[in-house]
Amino acid sequence: MFKSKYFETFRTTAVILIALVIAFLIIALVSDNPVKTIGIFLFEPLNSKGHIGNVIEMAIPLMFTGLAVSLLFRANMFNLGAEGVFYFSGVVASAIAIHWSLGGFLHPVVAILAGSIVGAILSAIPGILKAKWNANELVTSLMFNNILFGIGLYLLNYQLRDAKAFANVSFKFEKTALLDKIIPGTRIHTGLIFVLALIVLAHFFLYKTKWGYELRMTGANRSFARYSGMKTAKVIILVHLLAGFIAGMGGSVEVLGMYTRFQWTALPGYGLDGALVAMLAKNNPLSVIGSALFLAYIRIGADLMARLSDVPAEMISIIQAVIILLISAEQFLKFWKNRMLLKEAREA
Repeated sequence: MFKSKYFETFRTTAVILIALVIAFLIIALVSDNPVKTIGIFLFEPLNSKGHIGNVIEMAIPLMFTGLAVSLLFRANMFNLGAEGVFYFSGVVASAIAIHWSLGGFLHPVVAILAGSIVGAILSAIPGILKAKWNANELVTSLMFNNILFGIGLYLLNYQLRDAKAFANVSFKFEKTALLDKIIPGTRIHTGLIFVLALIVLAHFFLYKTKWGYELRMTGANRSFARYSGMKTAKVIILVHLLAGFIAGMGGSVEVLGMYTRFQWTALPGYGLDGALVAMLAKNNPLSVIGSALFLAYIRIGADLMARLSDVPAEMISIIQAVIILLISAEQFLKFWKNRMLLKEAREA
């Protein structure tokens, strides 16, 4: 018998399958050779070592932001500020990678720590506003995204920009600041190790510590947690600090692992993508790995499909939209869950 405790896993799988079926129907309508096009989309990312590397490379920043947003969502904080923090922390890490000279492994470590700490401080501001004055965290975080992007772009244009380059990019990073590649023939870097370690630590924190329990209880029912003696204001500030630290580390790792200059002249979008990863993972840190890899896989598949067939890569937006719509629809398959609960109650 299908247990109700597995319902959310089944529901997420159903959402993904429905989104893919809709995408395949669209491909069948617009492509001259739909079977070949669908085959490219599904299997081409596994066709070579380089393509597999591309999937993992794209998944690394998605894991960072997905983990950060999942902690916020678990505390019932609908904060989308990881986007601005990710960007601005990349600027901070880039400044240290350009202007500082440190030997050995210290240079990237200092740059990443600086970006992470700045990210935690910036993320704490909406948290303090929420905890002390109940300011809407969605509004304040979205405002901070624009503010941080504007400040970061100013620093790029007037402090870090290389006037000799034929583009709006920074000076080159010192070679000592760049992260090492860990798999030859790909651009997979040591940031993968960092994010996997963070995910394990976040899982331990959330389910094995008193602070994690307080975070989960605050998210489930803030009033009940407060009446139980938990200091919910501190919990809210703490989760914002942790999420900002993780998102900040993600931005720092991304620029030092994938680039030799800072070249983001627009928000990279990974923070908002992190919300989709968190939703697919049901705010479970360990599930963030699979969710990020899935999202990276279909994006690389869509990119290869656009290059090797007659279907544009924008088709991936349809899949993402359907996933968001069905995941956020509380009534989707709810009738089935209710039937399972009633059946299990009768058997008990």
